Amino acid sequence: MAAYQDALSNSRTLSSSISSMSSSRHQSSQIAKAYRQAAQLFLTRRLPEALSTIEPIITPPDQDHLNGSGNDDVLPYAPVASASKSTRIKVWSFYLTFLNSVVELGAEEGKNAFGSTRWKALVSKCRDGSIWEDVVRDGYAGVEGDVDAEVVINLATLLLTHSPSQRLNQQRLETYLSASANPTFDVSSHMQSMIHRRPGQHTNGTSTPRDLNTRLKLLELYTLHVLPRNEEWDYAREFISMSEVLDDERKEAFLLALHSLKEEKEEMEIREAKLRQQQQEQMEQRRKEAEARRLEQSREEDERRKREEENRRQPRGSDEVFRKPLPRQAPSAASRASRAAKKAAGPPPGLYNRASAMFAAMQTLISNTATSMTANPMALFRTLLFFLAFALAFGRRDIRERIMRVLRNAMDKVRRTVGMGVKVSYI
Repeated sequence: MAAYQDALSNSRTLSSSISSMSSSRHQSSQIAKAYRQAAQLFLTRRLPEALSTIEPIITPPDQDHLNGSGNDDVLPYAPVASASKSTRIKVWSFYLTFLNSVVELGAEEGKNAFGSTRWKALVSKCRDGSIWEDVVRDGYAGVEGDVDAEVVINLATLLLTHSPSQRLNQQRLETYLSASANPTFDVSSHMQSMIHRRPGQHTNGTSTPRDLNTRLKLLELYTLHVLPRNEEWDYAREFISMSEVLDDERKEAFLLALHSLKEEKEEMEIREAKLRQQQQEQMEQRRKEAEARRLEQSREEDERRKREEENRRQPRGSDEVFRKPLPRQAPSAASRASRAAKKAAGPPPGLYNRASAMFAAMQTLISNTATSMTANPMALFRTLLFFLAFALAFGRRDIRERIMRVLRNAMDKVRRTVGMGVKVSYI
């Protein structure tokens, strides 16, 4: 009877194991199928359908479903947590790539595809770094050091691309690196340790050259990207120098790359400073030009107002005179009076006195020679012609008129003298 009970118990145990294995294989098949469908939808840019396909295998089942299943062995982890390593890496790498594409959609297209609330929630996972905690909790039972190194690399790259601060990324990488082993870089000794390793011994993901290359990639991300973003240049240099994973050659290569990155950053800061200075100078120049134009416009406006005010104050008749002058052939009485007044003003005092003295001398000469001219009429005409030429030599009207008066007086005297001479001769 006891033997029967033992056999029955063994049979039940075997049946349960077979059932569990069958269920596990079925679940792995479902995970692989969901992954392929989601990848196909993603490639055709049907992002909402891809998300709804991949979410069931990366999200823990509901608590109500766990309580009603009657199976206490079911753990509150995502189905992907029980998948093989290669399947886990594929699923989580796909999901992180998917989130990167969702962020790059932009606000308008992302809200149209997923709705405002859903799109913002997906973007926040990448920007605040909460996606890292989701992966560790749901996919690796909350054990940081159990996360596959390839998944850690994708997580660090996602945060490096979209997170405004790299403090959380640095903290997560430091936690992971400290939780995992620190193997040497010597591949031969590493392969020798694999031969003598006991079955089931934990290797912390560094059992093959591929795992070592993955670890090097993690160190590169940490020392050459995350730490420089946090201005941890000295710490990055010290970490590289003290690393047991890197040999001397790779340490030198890492340090040289770190130095080049720092120089590039400093040069970029100098260029940005110069660019900002040039922009400020251009803005100041444009401001001065705008101020000069404003002042010029203000000055022109003031002058225009002054001209308008002067035009309003000026009499209309006077304005008509200035704007519509009379023809030259018919000058106004005012113009003639003005010109006559100017001509009547006479020559300068010195010239006038000299002319008066000369006319007086000429009058005396004429009086003295009147008698002699009576006997010689030709001399009289020559004298008259001389006076006429003399009068024409002076172009001023007042002088000509004075000369003409002197001549008339002289002619009268000559005429009277001649008349008296004729009478005397007759007598």
